[in-house]
Amino acid sequence: MGPADVKRQAAVLLALMASPALAQQRDLCPERPGLDTPACIVDRGRVMVETGVVDWTLDRQPDNRADTILLGDTLFRVGVTDVLEARIGWTPYGHERIRDRQTGAIDRAGQTGDVSLGVKASLLHPDGSGFAVAALPFVTVPTGGSRIGEGVVGAGFLLPVTYELSETVQLDATPEIDAQPDEGRSGRHLRYSTAGGATFKLGQTVSLAAEGQVIRDDDPDGRTTQALAALSIGWQPRDDWQFDVFGIAGLNHDAPDLELSAGISRRF
Repeated sequence: MGPADVKRQAAVLLALMASPALAQQRDLCPERPGLDTPACIVDRGRVMVETGVVDWTLDRQPDNRADTILLGDTLFRVGVTDVLEARIGWTPYGHERIRDRQTGAIDRAGQTGDVSLGVKASLLHPDGSGFAVAALPFVTVPTGGSRIGEGVVGAGFLLPVTYELSETVQLDATPEIDAQPDEGRSGRHLRYSTAGGATFKLGQTVSLAAEGQVIRDDDPDGRTTQALAALSIGWQPRDDWQFDVFGIAGLNHDAPDLELSAGISRRF
């Protein structure tokens, strides 16, 4: 056996060793866009960066109109094990503009947002296939300004659930319970919600999601119940990339009128 034969056999052996690893790479599973949180976990040793390039929320009340714009709202997800990922999120800049309907006076503020820290642990099917369930506890650290940030440490727990009905349809549900900072920033109160919907694959690279959410907030300064509906589109031109747009409409008086966002997700 000559040197050339040895090299060929070594190349074949390396290819055989590499092919299982490549086959085990999970489908891209970003948490953007939409109201639900998927149950899938980032691959071990991989990093997912999800950024809301721009996000605008309109909230019209009888006495004022509030426009809030967030720029670069980013979530970093790191695959620690096959069933566990670590997460950190931060909003580098937010701008709030409030116009008084009676006087016409305008109040503006531009600040950074808070930092969120959490982990997501798979309880069933970490790749998101079939019937998948995960647990997601998190805390929010008040590092931002008083207008964009909460001002008080908060915490919460999500239970993402997904079920693949077929190769083209997936059902999603995300119940959540939070220790939400009070509006008056003197403490925390109970906030709980549930989101649900369906994701449809429109082809190899495009998906469409239709979702709804109900949020109950027991703030001492005023208890509210928000009802929301959302529609989002994701486009994955490559295995590790996604571009998205989504819109959320408020369905009752307590909910903000409209939210529009566009973002990008990248796996490294």
